[in-house]
Amino acid sequence: MTPYIHRDISWLAFNYRVLQEAKDNSVPLYEKIKFLAIYSSNLDEFFRVRVANHRNLVRAGKKTRKNLDFEPENILTEILKIVNEQQEEFSHIFEKKIVPKLAKNGMYIKRRKKLSEDQIEFIEEYFNEYMLPFVQPVLLVGKKIRPFLNNASLYLALIMTSKEPKDNNYHYAIVKVPSDHLPRYLELPADNDEDRDFIIIDDIVRHNIRNLFPGYDIHDSHSIKLTRDAELYIDDEYSGDLIEKIKKSLNKRSVGTASRLVFDRTMPDHLLTFLKSVFELDHFDLLPEGRYHNNFDLFGFPGIKEKHLYDKPQKPLKMSVVENAESIFDEIKKGDILNHVPYHSYESVIKFFEDAASDPKVTHIKIIQYRVAKVSRIMDALMLAVKNGKQVSAFVEVKARFDEAANLQWGERLEKAGVTVHYSMPGLKVHSKMTIVRRIEKNKPKIYCYFSTGNFHEDTAKLYSDIGIFTANKNLTSEATRVFSYLETKNRPPKPFKHLAVGQFNLKPMLLDLIAYETAQAVKGKPAEIILKMNSLQDSEMIAALYKASNKGVDIKLIVRGICSLVPGIEKISENIEAISIVDRYLEHSRIFYFFHGGEERTYLSSADWMVRNLHHRIETIFPILDQGIKETIIDLLHIQLNDNVKARLIDLNKNNTYVRDTTDLAIRSQVETYYYLKRKLEQEKAELEEEMDN
Repeated sequence: MTPYIHRDISWLAFNYRVLQEAKDNSVPLYEKIKFLAIYSSNLDEFFRVRVANHRNLVRAGKKTRKNLDFEPENILTEILKIVNEQQEEFSHIFEKKIVPKLAKNGMYIKRRKKLSEDQIEFIEEYFNEYMLPFVQPVLLVGKKIRPFLNNASLYLALIMTSKEPKDNNYHYAIVKVPSDHLPRYLELPADNDEDRDFIIIDDIVRHNIRNLFPGYDIHDSHSIKLTRDAELYIDDEYSGDLIEKIKKSLNKRSVGTASRLVFDRTMPDHLLTFLKSVFELDHFDLLPEGRYHNNFDLFGFPGIKEKHLYDKPQKPLKMSVVENAESIFDEIKKGDILNHVPYHSYESVIKFFEDAASDPKVTHIKIIQYRVAKVSRIMDALMLAVKNGKQVSAFVEVKARFDEAANLQWGERLEKAGVTVHYSMPGLKVHSKMTIVRRIEKNKPKIYCYFSTGNFHEDTAKLYSDIGIFTANKNLTSEATRVFSYLETKNRPPKPFKHLAVGQFNLKPMLLDLIAYETAQAVKGKPAEIILKMNSLQDSEMIAALYKASNKGVDIKLIVRGICSLVPGIEKISENIEAISIVDRYLEHSRIFYFFHGGEERTYLSSADWMVRNLHHRIETIFPILDQGIKETIIDLLHIQLNDNVKARLIDLNKNNTYVRDTTDLAIRSQVETYYYLKRKLEQEKAELEEEMDN
């Protein structure tokens, strides 16, 4: 049987790599807290989408899932086992490592029984003034009273007994913790001038609930949270008004089917059994956690001034030649330009749009919008361009998960400003990251393009590692215009793509051909090498091609941040494949594909991961690096990551996420090395330019 790790089990291994950062001694304290928040946020989305899908498959029955190559019950069982173990470790990290280190820095998270008299008075006043309207106390009476629990909202489940002398039964109730209205971490009046005291507002509710049920004695309270199915089930819709369907689905998202009940693991069985009955849950719906849930609220944990508790600021490298140019188009004409965020400043990309908006020679601007910042100079430039008489069109993908509402709003704003907006294609997501600008030069049209591995998003450009290329190369720009024509007209291009690989046309066949070429070279005894960097590798046909290439002697190295269903290092199957994952300060998001190709060293950047969804159900773009200097730079960047011996983890069958450690004395942390490598390149280019000007 071909070795293959289920995508969701592999994803859990990735999310554990995020959790590892929270216990890495080299990570500053407040960055550890950030990684705990990221881990929790990731897991919440995973349950709302992926676990919800498995539960629906279980409910559908075996007859309706006879074509599946896995048993949903088995996957669910394994998922819950892994997550339970990770949640216990999460609690240990927070309680035994984070909280004590906060205390060493004068930051104290206090439990209600440890509060001073002044602090008790403070939280009682705070509860009555700010929290009381939101707590929504409800007495539960079996299935007769079944309150609706808001998705991902926090509640306390109470165990009570009646003050009536003849009533010896347990009674149950719930109250809401209003963290969706108020800060989760509230600063208290401190006992001294040196320290800062905080309380989690869950404990403020715990302290005050005795006044909410006057006829009962409250014995205990346990936190709970219900997560609801967030999948919109629109990827396979082929008819009807897609935009209206999405708007309706967004309204239903918060009331979707329950996919997880998170509960305090110290909850007694009788209360858990009662809650299962009231909310009609089964064992697959239950996930024990610690005392507090919604730990993604740690994103809002109160800050502190001490700089050593955060990552050292890393100022983006200014691409002065481009950013200070009178017109960016004059610089692109001289040759292709690489922009690698967050190491390089994103200003060159913004300048591309702002120059296009104001340049009288520009006639057209076209862009694909997948995810966009809430405040976006790029979107502002598009609207300004319309005012300046340009023809501007934007393809807005409204099926971008959890950004559907934001994209609809941006689409409406752009339309009001006069931008021609094209919306999603039913049955497909458009995931390409590209834009084109048409400019009249010497009475002839000239096309400029920006291709990227990431979105046109000013905020994520500070956090995501992505690579983009500005180019005026006709081989690429002419094919880019064909992609936009297809998106706007839905008519298939009359000419095949030769340089770009585009989803739904030649993308997957081109990749398979490139792998096959290396395989054939290895069979002939010639050098054959593949290096692939991506977010996820899951498509079984691509994995089979890599296994075959490995078995024939192709040297294959993988850098996969997230899901990796391929199993490296198995004798006679994948023994020539090595795989690592890098999780560090920045989110590794770029996709780079390198093929030795008989010495040509074909190198590509892409919007596409090797997932079934990317290769079969999306419009993606792979673009070749044609500039020799940029190609050499990207190959260098790949090797910097392959040599990482600080933040790289091994991907293997055991999914242990063992850190890569080698015998060299030099510590190589690839994200740090990348920054200084690019800094040296810019300084070298500046020196060469100055020398050229002197001559």
